[in-house]
Amino acid sequence: MSRIGKKPVEIPKDVTITKDGNLLKVKGPKGELSEKIHPNISVEIKDNEIIVKRPDDTKQNKSLHGLSRALIQNMITGVSEAYQKKLEIVGVGYRAEMKGKNLLLNIGYSHPIYFAPPDEITIETPTQTQVVISGINKQLTGQVAAKIRSFRKPEPYKGKGIKYSGEHILRKAGKTAG
Repeated sequence: MSRIGKKPVEIPKDVTITKDGNLLKVKGPKGELSEKIHPNISVEIKDNEIIVKRPDDTKQNKSLHGLSRALIQNMITGVSEAYQKKLEIVGVGYRAEMKGKNLLLNIGYSHPIYFAPPDEITIETPTQTQVVISGINKQLTGQVAAKIRSFRKPEPYKGKGIKYSGEHILRKAGKTAG
């Protein structure tokens, strides 16, 4: 039995869940998400928890069991608390600022980079070297953070670039004078 899949998912008081066939809709104070669950996986809503079950122990159903439970948990957490990713910009003259809804990045290229986030994502810049990405969809929030980081990944010699908050950059030794 899947260790993740057999745990029941707790439903907070301010979250409502509706099941329509294979479609599961989760509504909370931060917004609404829906996910199509695989037909082999059965989802039961009892009292204040969700129980995810699989029909048999085939490899595919074992894989889908834990995955489905994790997706449901992520939806519930997203609509009740929202997800956040923090990025730090390191480098002389590197900075970020909001221009309307778009993010303007000056990160050492000959031109500034404008990034237009999806509608479900909000981006804030508390300082010129910090970017905070937040949204209710965990996958989309992480994807947007990874896209912004990909504009200038941290380099290993001086550590300049865009990195996740708390990320450790492995440093390399530079050239030695001969």
